[in-house]
Amino acid sequence: MTIKACFLLLVYTMLIFGYASAQKQQDRQADSGARKIVFIAGPDSHGKGEHEHNGGSTLLAKALNDSLPGVHAVVVHNGWPENPAELRDADAVVLYGDGGGDHMVIPHLAELDNILKKGAGLVVLHFALEVPKGEAGNYFLNWIGGFFEIDWSVNPVWEAGFSTFPDHPVANGIKPFSITDEWYYHLRFAENMKSITPILQALPPESTLNRPDGTHSNNAFVRESVINKKEPQTVAWAFDRPDGGRGFGFSGGHIHKNWQNDNFRKLVLNAIAWTAKIKVPENGVPSATPTQNELDDLSKKVN
Repeated sequence: MTIKACFLLLVYTMLIFGYASAQKQQDRQADSGARKIVFIAGPDSHGKGEHEHNGGSTLLAKALNDSLPGVHAVVVHNGWPENPAELRDADAVVLYGDGGGDHMVIPHLAELDNILKKGAGLVVLHFALEVPKGEAGNYFLNWIGGFFEIDWSVNPVWEAGFSTFPDHPVANGIKPFSITDEWYYHLRFAENMKSITPILQALPPESTLNRPDGTHSNNAFVRESVINKKEPQTVAWAFDRPDGGRGFGFSGGHIHKNWQNDNFRKLVLNAIAWTAKIKVPENGVPSATPTQNELDDLSKKVN
């Protein structure tokens, strides 16, 4: 065998060995449940205590990293990542920021759609649920099964009580609780609620509809549903996409201190894990209850 042939054989052997080692590493990561979760936090927008997207995302990411072996949760602060590589290989994406016509996802709908088509899950929290109907709304229906549609959905602050939960991993370990938040409701869902599992439902009091009709405040459709028909409203739900991916919508998350509520926080942690196809512990994803000082410090470190 010539020197050149020996060299080529050595290079080929090294390449094969390197590939095999990398494949084994990937297999070990898959076996251990290793998952990459990317939070995209929009800028804080309502002052202290409300819409603290950066601090809330940081809190949830830390809880996942501390509680679930093999999870790598990262936070992109103050808007869409400038480097698309930050979303590469994401097993789940969490959107937590302001919505509406200036929603940070609107210029990136096709980009996110491509990521989700690879099997990644998507979690959308609070105001990030609101997108214009039409193209953006249709993407959300395909991704998570629902969205906040103006002149249809409403955004009052009210105390919602939750006493029963479905047999679903997102509800693991959740006990009855009640909490005041800006719970959006009468959301626009996929036709016949196809592939949607309601996780949190409650009948809002009629007082939530005492504002004049407006794009976000009141309308004849929501009055018919709540006042006349007494229909419980879904404010958190799980969605099984036809392609095998998973989505989750959560209309709470306006009030920062609500992350101190163990059931509120656990439900969202469970949902993020579930969308990333991580097995949710029987008693839910554990996490320490943050103090008020810890909540304040999370925001200070970012802003």
